[in-house]
Amino acid sequence: MSPYTPSRVYSRRESLKAASAGFGMLAFAGLASAASDEGEQSLLAPKAPHFRSRAKRVIFLCMRGGPSHVDTFDYKPMLRQYHGQASHYGSPWCASPWGFNQHGESGLWLSELYPHLAKYADELCLLRGMHCDQPAHTQAFLQMHTGHFQFVRPAIGAWALYGLGTENQNLPGFISINPTTANGGSQNYGSAFLPAAYQGTKFTVSDSSARNRRIDRLRRGKVNALGINHVTNEHFARSVQQTQLTLLDSLNKAKLERDRFNPIVEGAIENFELAFRMQDAVPEIMDLSTESESTNKLYGIGEDPTDGFGRQCLLARRFAEAGVRFIELGHGTWDQHSNIKTALADNCAETDKPIAGLLADLKQRDMLKDTLVLWGGEFGRTPYSSDGNGRDHNHKGYTMWMAGGGVKGGFSYGATDDFGYEAVSGRLHINDWHATILHLLGFDHERLTYRYGGRQMRLTDLSGSVAHAVIA
Repeated sequence: MSPYTPSRVYSRRESLKAASAGFGMLAFAGLASAASDEGEQSLLAPKAPHFRSRAKRVIFLCMRGGPSHVDTFDYKPMLRQYHGQASHYGSPWCASPWGFNQHGESGLWLSELYPHLAKYADELCLLRGMHCDQPAHTQAFLQMHTGHFQFVRPAIGAWALYGLGTENQNLPGFISINPTTANGGSQNYGSAFLPAAYQGTKFTVSDSSARNRRIDRLRRGKVNALGINHVTNEHFARSVQQTQLTLLDSLNKAKLERDRFNPIVEGAIENFELAFRMQDAVPEIMDLSTESESTNKLYGIGEDPTDGFGRQCLLARRFAEAGVRFIELGHGTWDQHSNIKTALADNCAETDKPIAGLLADLKQRDMLKDTLVLWGGEFGRTPYSSDGNGRDHNHKGYTMWMAGGGVKGGFSYGATDDFGYEAVSGRLHINDWHATILHLLGFDHERLTYRYGGRQMRLTDLSGSVAHAVIA
């Protein structure tokens, strides 16, 4: 049993009893309509994949804004040779201000911006032939998360949770830490037409451990007679909450009575139940004071400038250890049209040690082998620059990387042209990336579907091919 898993999982009947007695207010709405069938399986119950999975869970390190691949993971010596000369695209070629060196037994070329991560080069699988359809942030960001930029679709984390269920019924199966409010906002961790139980749960993590134990708009109440910590709302009196939740309960029951089967309402009921159970699990798992001094140092916690993202990475390990299926960490912005020499260096300094610490911690706990770690943003940057002080959007070729979870370590797949502008070999469209992730989780992306709008919908829509070459 995970150290963060409470010894007891509340059944629907127990949740209803506590809620109706005035305990666990968030769990009250809708529980009555679901409690009659004690044998009913939760939407979040663990499920078997299509075939043997390499990865049991995913941690996605989302660098929003478009990290410059030619300054980080895609070494292009031709840029230095032709620096300042006119490119085919108007602006002159611009060499990276930073040096690249080979690391590990594999000899992967990595920028000097990542000295800590470079120590784990033999764990990295660089995807240097990435490309997507749009050079605009919102569209590319949505496509990276949902497979689409034109329509509202479930996020990849929702698809993973829909397919696998969760190993811990007291925690969300899909967590998004510090997601952006821009570029589609909640759509990037939403469930769209999938039942609401599969949507991501947003957490906000700051640089203060005291504030890290807090969930937006909620605070822990006193322990009641059953030993349960109920959650209260900062903005509404208890009597107002009771009225609201009683109304929701009646609406849920009426809706289910009319429809007999409604996955959206069932998903909402699941979410109310989950909120009740989270009251015990979440404060414990988000309390980093139980970690050793050496672990905090490994992640750069308590240091400048790594403290903030270090806390995110350590929480990701704790959530993964507790059975959460999909954890996304947000960092940015990496949208450096100007001031790249300072801004990109700052971004890398904030994330380098925490990411290296995460890989090291997962490995020493024997978790990296079945935890798929992803790194990347919605696109890359141009290898040319009008003034040598920034780079523009580039969706035609860029780099993302994977580690653990059944992928080849110390491996580079795909390539851009000699200048880093366009993917020319080992090309991976974002739908191919999705198909590969689902394959590592044990799913045929063409079979993981949900019927909606008269057809079977899937994350990869009508395209996507698994990059078998990257699989160990």
